[in-house]
Amino acid sequence: MKSKLYKRLVSRCATCDWDQQLDRIRADISRDFQYVTLSHRWGEGEPSLRDIEGHTIYDMSIRGGFGKLQTFCRVASEWNYLWAWSDTCCIDKHSSAEVQETIGSMFAWYRQSALTIVYLSDVTGIGSLGSSEWLRRGWTLQELLAPERVVFYTKTWSLYKNITSLNHKMDAVVLEEVEGATGIERRFLKKCSPGLDDARLRLQWASTRTTTRAEDIAYSLFGIFNVHLPIMYGESAENALGRLLAEIVSQSGDISVLDWVGE
Repeated sequence: MKSKLYKRLVSRCATCDWDQQLDRIRADISRDFQYVTLSHRWGEGEPSLRDIEGHTIYDMSIRGGFGKLQTFCRVASEWNYLWAWSDTCCIDKHSSAEVQETIGSMFAWYRQSALTIVYLSDVTGIGSLGSSEWLRRGWTLQELLAPERVVFYTKTWSLYKNITSLNHKMDAVVLEEVEGATGIERRFLKKCSPGLDDARLRLQWASTRTTTRAEDIAYSLFGIFNVHLPIMYGESAENALGRLLAEIVSQSGDISVLDWVGE
């Protein structure tokens, strides 16, 4: 059975010439295949790819992270997007090759998303974004910097401070709170490209953040620096950071990064 989207596209192209048809197809595909990403702190009982394969999300249990995933999908739909991506269940973590590719591509995936929804599980209606643990975790640094559009939601899935802006990254109140809590200048919060520019500064942004696995503090920076190195879980944090710093120096020639000390 052909989808409604397909039928709509065929109907729109019926009276167009060839060039107009191509333009219409490109425009519709660009719109209909945009996706929303979820940024959040992992909790107990997060669903994996194998948990949800072959199932309808809304027919599953709401326990643990399943309820969070269901609500995320509903919110993405309310924003009029058809596709939603969550790092808990859209990656096959049993495949080392896929994990390697994912870590190397994560910054780009968040950058290319039409919208990133940030779920702050520890912020209530009267709470402050600046106090959230989300701003203190290693992996969420690139999830803050990479997307062009971000909206923050509180524990009850209400818009943070009822800010109805289409992009909280452009809201002065939010920018002030995030800048104060992270020390990241708002020019970088608004737009930060991956690469080796301001390398020492980027390392400082990560210096107070923590990860569950020690070596992830280095892996979570690969996308921010746009470096491609092997993921070797089981190595020490010192070794992982050493490989990262060596690659930065090798590519940029900037030895000042060796003077950086993280926590």
